[in-house]
Amino acid sequence: MSQSVLAGMENSAVTVLKRAIELDNESRLPDALVCYQEGIHLLMEVLKATKEEAKKVHYRKKIADYMDRAEKIKEQLNDLKESNYFCSNIFVYNFLKFCEMLVKGPCSVKTIHLLTSLDNAGNVQQTSGLEEIKQSLQRYNITLEVKYSPSIHDREIRFNNGWIIKIGRGLDYFKKTQSRFSIGYCDFDLRHCHETTVDIFHVKHTKNT
Repeated sequence: MSQSVLAGMENSAVTVLKRAIELDNESRLPDALVCYQEGIHLLMEVLKATKEEAKKVHYRKKIADYMDRAEKIKEQLNDLKESNYFCSNIFVYNFLKFCEMLVKGPCSVKTIHLLTSLDNAGNVQQTSGLEEIKQSLQRYNITLEVKYSPSIHDREIRFNNGWIIKIGRGLDYFKKTQSRFSIGYCDFDLRHCHETTVDIFHVKHTKNT
C-alpha cells in the first residue's frame, strides 16, 4: 500500500472516530456505536499496512480504547432496550433533533414553547428526557418551556414571525435505513421520508376565530 493511500485511510479513520466521539458526547449512542465500529475497522486496516513498530503500538492502543468504549455502549443500549426506553422516547429524540437544527440555524432562537401530551407508557422517561434537553439548551441561551395537554392531537410548529408549519406525521417522518451500515444511518439529511403532507402558511392568511 502506497504512503498516500495509507495516509488517506488514516485520515478517514480519524474523521469517523472524531464524529463517533461527538455523537457519544451528545448521548446519541446508536449513531456513535456505528461510527466507532467503522472507525475501528479503518484503523485496523491502517495497522495492517503500517511497518513502523512505534506507530503499530500507537494504533493498537487507540484501537483497544475505542473497542472498549464501543463495548460499553453496546451494554448501555442493551440495558435501554430491555427497559423499553427507546419505544417510549421516540418523540423525545425527534424533538431533540429538531432543537439541534434550531441551534445550528442562522436565526437566533431565544425561547421554545412545547405543548405536548404525556406518554402513559413511559412518562417518567419522557419528562426526564425533556428536562435534560431543557438544561442542555440553556447552554445555548435558549429557554425551553414545556406544557402538557391531555387532549392535544394536532402537530404544528409556530414561529413568532407569523409562519406556521403543519406536518401530518409530526417530526417522525424519516424512514429507517436498510441496515446500520447504509447511507443515512448517521446523517438524517440523507434518509428517505415517509409520505406525508406538509403545509406552510402565514398567520395573516388565516382567519381569527
